[in-house]
Amino acid sequence: MAVNLDPPTELKVIDGVTLATGCAGIKTGDRDDLVLIQLAEGSVAAAVFTQNAFKAAPVRLAQRHRAEAPTRALLINSGNANAATGTQGLRDAIACCQAVADALDIDVANVLPFSTGVIGERLPVDALRDCARGLVGGLAPDAWLDAARAIMTTDTMPKAVSR
Repeated sequence: MAVNLDPPTELKVIDGVTLATGCAGIKTGDRDDLVLIQLAEGSVAAAVFTQNAFKAAPVRLAQRHRAEAPTRALLINSGNANAATGTQGLRDAIACCQAVADALDIDVANVLPFSTGVIGERLPVDALRDCARGLVGGLAPDAWLDAARAIMTTDTMPKAVSR
């Protein structure tokens, strides 16, 4: 539950950042569960990762990609954590990143995957790839509230702040 947090209203645009959301069918109902964020070439991204010894596939892959190339895109799904999925989970995360890389004409190492949700289930890779490809045409600088809603799992309201 969000405590002492007002519902987000006006969220500012960030130069060089565009977002899009869509429904890959991970969550029940017809709710958006996938976010694509594109960073303009030359953008600088920072990341902080868990120190846990048991890192989920998206965490391991994001760390590897951060070490290999500048970050140009984030692919975030909710409803499925892609955790405790072993080698197949890593292959699934790579496949999703590759779909984004192909659609944006960038290297796969420029894409960082993030997942939140149920542990121990495989990602629906085909649905995620199809949805991710479709998001490229809808990238916009002002989709922050949609993105906050799409990554909700058990949250009672989207969390976002702009200053």
